[in-house]
Amino acid sequence: MALDLRQSLGLTQQLIMTPQLQQAIKLLQLSRLELVDTIYEEMEENPVLEESISEDIEEEERTGDKKDESEQDSPDVPEVVVEERAREDVDWENYISEYNTAWAESPYEERDTPSFENTTATKTNLHSHLMWQVNMSTMGEEEKEIGIHIIGNLNEDGYLDVPLEEISQVTGYSLKKVLETLGLIQNFDPVGVAARDMKESLLIQARFQNLEGTIVERIILDYLVDLEDRRYNEIAKSLNVSVQDILSSVSVIQGLEPKPGRVYSDDQTIYITPDVYVFKTDDGYEVALNEDGMPKLRVSGYYKRVLRSRDSLSESARTYIKDKLRSAAWIIKSIQQRQKTIYRVTESLVRFQRGFFDNGIVYLKPLVLRDVAEDIQMHESTVSRVTTNKFVHTPRGVFELKFFFNSSINSVSGEAVASESVKEQLRNIIKLEDKAKPYSDQGIADILKKMNIDVARRTVAKYRESAGISSSRKRKRQF
Repeated sequence: MALDLRQSLGLTQQLIMTPQLQQAIKLLQLSRLELVDTIYEEMEENPVLEESISEDIEEEERTGDKKDESEQDSPDVPEVVVEERAREDVDWENYISEYNTAWAESPYEERDTPSFENTTATKTNLHSHLMWQVNMSTMGEEEKEIGIHIIGNLNEDGYLDVPLEEISQVTGYSLKKVLETLGLIQNFDPVGVAARDMKESLLIQARFQNLEGTIVERIILDYLVDLEDRRYNEIAKSLNVSVQDILSSVSVIQGLEPKPGRVYSDDQTIYITPDVYVFKTDDGYEVALNEDGMPKLRVSGYYKRVLRSRDSLSESARTYIKDKLRSAAWIIKSIQQRQKTIYRVTESLVRFQRGFFDNGIVYLKPLVLRDVAEDIQMHESTVSRVTTNKFVHTPRGVFELKFFFNSSINSVSGEAVASESVKEQLRNIIKLEDKAKPYSDQGIADILKKMNIDVARRTVAKYRESAGISSSRKRKRQF
């Protein structure tokens, strides 16, 4: 069979994502902080991009020019001259000599001024706090060396992460010496630090409060699991004491710190900057984008003039400037399109979830991406990207845009109820329950059914666990 080569024409269609489209999609799903960083990176890479000057500054410049012109046109006003004459009865040579000597002997010389690091406030972490106590203690050199290794192996909760045999092997000291040093550090502030588990930490804190040999110590030693499940009657029967004594001891244990290291945690509060605001007005609600801190880009007029000028430019330089101009115009357009899309999506959410904005979370309605996409005539994937890592400030608080999308649950009457609304009802029921007789999951399901919400017991358990709420046994309070 002979093989031959032939040429033929065929018409096909395929979707190709251009670099510009990829950039627009990337900008669409960035958070506010990531967008600001991306803008500054583009400004560094693209010389055509620049941050526009605010209109206020330009107005001040125009006002300043007019002011200068008016000052030039104003008539001359004679200047008031104050004559200063030196007194002839002062011994200036002696004064200058004393002045120079005092300056040379001043205690505020440059070498004595504190450094910049010493003038700024820093937060004390657990490691530095414990090392300060090691240096201020009367520990010997061997104990200090062991103590440094122990402190260096503490986790953020203050527990020792490595076995003592490893510290003994690394430092070269006996296991007995390591244990003695560990006991000293465990009584540092915060008490209970460097423990190997929570039981040891609680025991150290209890004994530090002179509770050795009491019911508190016995509960920590043998009944922590029963204490977690609130089996107070079983603990009292096993220890042959009254339930009231157990409840008194439990109140003492609850005052101990299970994670002694978190007092000196390095974690800092991260504040959310909303991308869009929703304000309550007389006519309803108004949506406004948050433009504070967002650089406003524009194309540099200098490069436009360079291209229009007849000056001799190499072809490569002219091509480079044209490419950068197109890139700058495209990123400006993409940012504007991103802001416009966020605005339209937020407007649609306000229309769909008007009950939430008026009355709260309980009045949330079931909503999916398709509903908003059809409302604003966009694709579902675009709405999904816009609502990721974007936050809105409302009269009800700050929420992520994805918060307003909820699955539906059938009610007794057949209407759909938002899942987040059911979770809020569940929280309210548990908040108002009798702490001595908390509701079971089946009891909560029965109460919700009376409120026209048809959910199964396992659904209540799932929602309760997702909200971080304990079971009825652990919620029970006997005092």
